[in-house]
Amino acid sequence: MTIATTEKKVVRCAIYTRKSNEDGLEQAYNSLHAQRAMCESYIASFASEGWTALATDYSDGGISGGTLERPGLQRLLGDIEAGLVNVVVVYRLDRLSRSLRDFLNMMQGFEQRQVSFASVTERIDTTSSAGRLFLNMILSFAQVEREVAAERIRDKIASAKRKGKYVGGRPLLGYDVDREKMRLVVNAEEAKLVRHIFGRFCQVGSCMKVAHELNVKGHRMKAWTSKKGRAIGGGPWLKTDVHHLLTNSRYIGLVVHKGESFKGEHEAIIDRKTWDRVQAILDKNRNYRANQTRKTTTAILKGILRCGCCDAAMVPSYTTRRGKRYYYYLCHAAGKKGHDSCEVKSVAAGQIEGAVFTYLKDIFADPEMIARTFRGMRDQSAEDRLREAVDLPSEQDVAQALRTIEPPWEELFPAEKERIVRLLVEMATVRPDGLSIRLRPTGLITLAAEIGAEALEPEEATV
Repeated sequence: MTIATTEKKVVRCAIYTRKSNEDGLEQAYNSLHAQRAMCESYIASFASEGWTALATDYSDGGISGGTLERPGLQRLLGDIEAGLVNVVVVYRLDRLSRSLRDFLNMMQGFEQRQVSFASVTERIDTTSSAGRLFLNMILSFAQVEREVAAERIRDKIASAKRKGKYVGGRPLLGYDVDREKMRLVVNAEEAKLVRHIFGRFCQVGSCMKVAHELNVKGHRMKAWTSKKGRAIGGGPWLKTDVHHLLTNSRYIGLVVHKGESFKGEHEAIIDRKTWDRVQAILDKNRNYRANQTRKTTTAILKGILRCGCCDAAMVPSYTTRRGKRYYYYLCHAAGKKGHDSCEVKSVAAGQIEGAVFTYLKDIFADPEMIARTFRGMRDQSAEDRLREAVDLPSEQDVAQALRTIEPPWEELFPAEKERIVRLLVEMATVRPDGLSIRLRPTGLITLAAEIGAEALEPEEATV
């Protein structure tokens, strides 16, 4: 007689734990251990269904849930890709991610690989349709709550700035921060250096010359220590650092919010007469450089811009009306076949070039965008680095270098803007519903290296 036997199915459960800060992680039993213990108990309650906790450590300590660049999480995703995990178990939803978009992308990836998800605290189990529905509801409400909280914070900051209060940010040369009263207090020694910089600029009219003189005399940027004890700042002066300082209206006792100026609670370091003189010189320099290069301005996007409807090049052209010349880019195919054959037809040069400039300025100004762009380019340029046997600068190096170009972007020669655009942008495609931009794989890295090299030049010509 044959006796039928059924083999018990094993459900491999990966436990993921995370803590945003490092407080308490040095303890023998910390928050990560507590999270894992709760998850193991939850898994044990499903032992009859074959649930077994994997021994692999998928934990991240001192890392925000707003990023996917977490070693423990990446290890987990790699094992899921390799088919080693059936269920992902967390103590609470936000341990996996604080971003709704990232969370939904992960859930989609889990579903594609037939991996379920369970949260101990919220009692969510996506092995059932009811669990998946409840998960979507929870995520939607959580996203709304985060957005409302963010709006409240923004409103609070805006209200404080209108009252002239200090609301935090990078330490400012010339001031210390009174943490109890949360206000700026003049640092007499640093204030003396600030006044010297303003006065010297009035004499030489060049940010580069002032920066060079400061470095020669041994002056360094303001240094401070972060809450985590990390030393920040204290580096040599760049011309853009001088420009930052000369255009910061806090030095005349004002707080600026969305283009409006409000009287600050702090004491001014620079008098209004000196401030106005400095701004006048900066404006004069800006106008001079623009006038010098206006006649030689070329079509910046020539050879880069394409029509998304016809897959054809957008060629520069112009028309004259009432003695004034208007520049635009024309779809090459539409120029041959007629405008009715193309939905795009043509776009104003100033409008489309401005859109590309804005996109690049956003990259220079947004650390997160720099990080995303850098990570996307890193793998694409790996082969080139091996072939050329050179080291790739770190993400921090690139971010620090690009920080120097954003503030005076509007002061760049058109020819300089064109060079940067051509260095960074491989193709820009115009469609009836918008514009898409494809960056060159190593453009940011190359530009960062150039900026770093320029920072070492001793001085620039005085206007």
